Amino acid sequence: MRIDRRKGWGLAALGMLLVSTDSYFIRLSELNGWNVAFLVGCLSLPVHLVAQRVVDGGKPLAAFRQYRRPLLIVGALSAVSQISFITAVTKTNVSNVVVIVAAAPVIAAIVGRIMLGERTSRQVWLAILITIAGVVIVVSGSVGEPNLVGDFLALVAIVAFAINMNVWRRYSDMSRFVGLALAAMIAIVIAVWFIDNPFGHDQRAYFSVACMGLVFNPMGRIAHTNAPRFAPAAEIALFVPVETLAATAWAWIAFSEKPVVATFVGGGIVIFGMMVGTYGRASAPIDLGRETVSRDEVTQGMDPT
Repeated sequence: MRIDRRKGWGLAALGMLLVSTDSYFIRLSELNGWNVAFLVGCLSLPVHLVAQRVVDGGKPLAAFRQYRRPLLIVGALSAVSQISFITAVTKTNVSNVVVIVAAAPVIAAIVGRIMLGERTSRQVWLAILITIAGVVIVVSGSVGEPNLVGDFLALVAIVAFAINMNVWRRYSDMSRFVGLALAAMIAIVIAVWFIDNPFGHDQRAYFSVACMGLVFNPMGRIAHTNAPRFAPAAEIALFVPVETLAATAWAWIAFSEKPVVATFVGGGIVIFGMMVGTYGRASAPIDLGRETVSRDEVTQGMDPT
């Protein structure tokens, strides 16, 4: 099966560029992770529902009933990934978080092989190994330091993210807006138990979460969840380093958080890995051992629940 993967790569890159602003707005707000997760969930939920009505024509309950189980799975995974990432950013160096997240292709490739029978080429595996080397260099300086909790939460975020990309790819016709709306609802339900006076902060805090929850985060997630329609999850995950580069730049520009030498070296290696994984593969055949589930198949009697 041959498709032009560049559309998927472009959506992935755009999505990660938009989401890279999360770390900037989280730090700018000076709110704790739970408050940010709660407020962003409250703001992004209506955005996804309105987008679903405009793009898909409404009827979110009908869309949910058609793909009940996979939508619940992506909703839960998205919520866990976002909460873990937001909390990690408040507990450790931003550069460390985003470069750890750049290891997502490893898990995405393994899950894609198990879930979809999708074989990852030697070229992409080489890129993944290069990415691992870059990540090891970056996190080597944090072993034994207080930011290990933040690094672990970042690892949880990439595991949930990588699995999620494969579920989205498996059910290519599933409503992205309904899945993301479910993710926002689940994040709200989880975060509400841990929030601390989320409505008693200054204007800067609310401006930050408004930018994040109404514009950058939902738009980035919409772009990124559509990317697996056009390329394997392992290749989509290779574009996570776009966030690495951009988020590190935001932290440096806004907070004078100059990355250490290891972050520059490791980040450069990760970016090189992304280039290796995509070079010359725009129209490469997709080796898919198990077909994705489409809406037509569901209406013909294939029940994805």
